[in-house]
Amino acid sequence: MPLSAPIDGFRLAHDRTGPPTGPPVLLLHGWPGDRTDHAGVAERLAGTGHDVVVPDLRGFGGSDKHDLDPARYYGVDAQARSVAGLLDELGLRGVAVGGYDIGSRVAQRLAADRPDLVRALVVTPPGPGVGARILTEQPMGEFWYQSFHRLDLARELVDGDVGRVRAYLRHFWTHWSGPGFTPSDDRLDHLAAVYGAPGAFVASIGWYRAVASVVGRFLGETAPAPADRIAVPTRFLWADADPLFPREWSDRLGEFFSDVTVVPVDGVGHFVPVEAPEVFADALAA
Repeated sequence: MPLSAPIDGFRLAHDRTGPPTGPPVLLLHGWPGDRTDHAGVAERLAGTGHDVVVPDLRGFGGSDKHDLDPARYYGVDAQARSVAGLLDELGLRGVAVGGYDIGSRVAQRLAADRPDLVRALVVTPPGPGVGARILTEQPMGEFWYQSFHRLDLARELVDGDVGRVRAYLRHFWTHWSGPGFTPSDDRLDHLAAVYGAPGAFVASIGWYRAVASVVGRFLGETAPAPADRIAVPTRFLWADADPLFPREWSDRLGEFFSDVTVVPVDGVGHFVPVEAPEVFADALAA
């Protein structure tokens, strides 16, 4: 498992499969997962001749997990810097980038900050434009975990205890998945192992601890001027069984992207690349 050169002192563990002369693809995972979330997607793309790079983000899997100020080292800007550094190191340009959950946000920032690297995006929610809808009853009942992650109590109750980590992650993998998907025991055991080492869980939630307010992440978004919208072609794979992001929240994407298409994915929950890897792979190949 190679490690990238450090950016801000963080190295990214990553896998690379497929022919190095093929069309380049970068796959970014979400929380609570790691780079193995994209195993099915990577296998399909590598098998059709793509050069596929799949890193663990800062604080996840085999990547570095430094106990540093989250606002400086674990937010979207920092994560995008590490991913851009990896692509620069590998000499890749014109990359099709796929991401879900946190990986989606990082992919969007990468496309905004380094359009020279990105040819196209295939992402799942979250997308911009949610606004005050995050404050309604149903979303607030789902997003409790983001406030919990900002408390020291998260470290005290969960971090470093493999059994508690497994039970905690099992809740999200079962609650957020679609009706036809159940995470296997092997899958949960793997995630419990990588999240259960001392300091690993806290590193993984650095994303949530990096902002002053988790609600403010949604409320603070303002549409840019047309010239400043993300210009690369973007497809949002929007699942109908994701309890976090109802499909009607896709209505303002055109204010933030110059070329965006919403692709409905039915019968699937939050973990689109895990639950429907063929859908995710086909969108990237296209």
